[in-house]
Amino acid sequence: MDKPKKSVRRKTSGVTIDEVAALAGVSPMTVSRAINQGKVRDATRERVMRAVRELGYTPNLAASSLAAAQHTRIALIYTNPSGAYLRELLVGLLRVASNAAIQLVVDYWDDLDPAAERKAARALAGRVDGVILPPPLCESQPAVTELVRAGIPVVAIAPGHLGNAISCVRIDDLQAGKELAEHLIQQGHSRIGFIRGRNDLSASARRYDGFVSALQDAGLQVDPGLVQQGDYTYRSGLAAAEKLLSHRRPPTAIFASNDDMGAAAISVAHRRGLEVPRDLSVVGFDDTSAATTVWPELTTIHQPIASMADAAIDILLRAIRRKPDEARVLTDHVMPHRLVVRDSVAHPPKR
Repeated sequence: MDKPKKSVRRKTSGVTIDEVAALAGVSPMTVSRAINQGKVRDATRERVMRAVRELGYTPNLAASSLAAAQHTRIALIYTNPSGAYLRELLVGLLRVASNAAIQLVVDYWDDLDPAAERKAARALAGRVDGVILPPPLCESQPAVTELVRAGIPVVAIAPGHLGNAISCVRIDDLQAGKELAEHLIQQGHSRIGFIRGRNDLSASARRYDGFVSALQDAGLQVDPGLVQQGDYTYRSGLAAAEKLLSHRRPPTAIFASNDDMGAAAISVAHRRGLEVPRDLSVVGFDDTSAATTVWPELTTIHQPIASMADAAIDILLRAIRRKPDEARVLTDHVMPHRLVVRDSVAHPPKR
């Protein structure tokens, strides 16, 4: 594999923003925000300005104005996702789009069948420069196939793994699922119920695989009766939690594959007269607003949704501005996650 060429330092006005970004270890978009007094961390701004001074970079105001006038159009396509997840993603995308002079096009595909998805993708390809696919469309083969065939750069947000056709921004769902299950086990739980996410998303499977891995490492068996199917909606969480808590030997903890279903599990527990976490511990996933609008607030995995939006647009802009003779490169951008411990987990009750 050829090694990338080292950038050559130049002390003329020919220095590019990409060279500044490479020296500072940030994206060109971050360099632009730092120079134009946008929202970046102080340490990042200092690193960028140090690179600016070292390279002798002078922003080309005329070129910046021209770029802003071009209004690159990027589409976000969504269909029936978690409402809390979509809100956080939209806020992140709108903020980045505003800073980068991008026109964001929001398109709603209401449970389209594969043929309708292909038709909608072909129509969209003629009026945008790039596309962002959040769950559950991040792994829609009909949409991806049509958009790639049309030569439109596409980035999937939160798939379980990198596909063979488009770039993606994600977290390590398997490791995150394992860490969350380990937290419950460390608190003393051995009968843990699990509410799965959508069957058509690889991220759902990887969260479950992480859960199973944690139980196996602790010498615990997975009880099939304590695994229920959900689809990331609050309503599906209600139905799954009812089944789990109606089991002849109900679990002492429930692992829900997203916060909406975790909030639903808490609601079912309250309706049954159970106190969370004294009688039942519950955890969610994603750390959306749903995690903090329930009582008690959910222990969960923080997925940096707004930062993922930033990274997705950065990847898209690089692909859109790629020269015709440059090879197309797929990016697998894995972002860090973290366990957020709140008040929904405690030691299991004594029987």
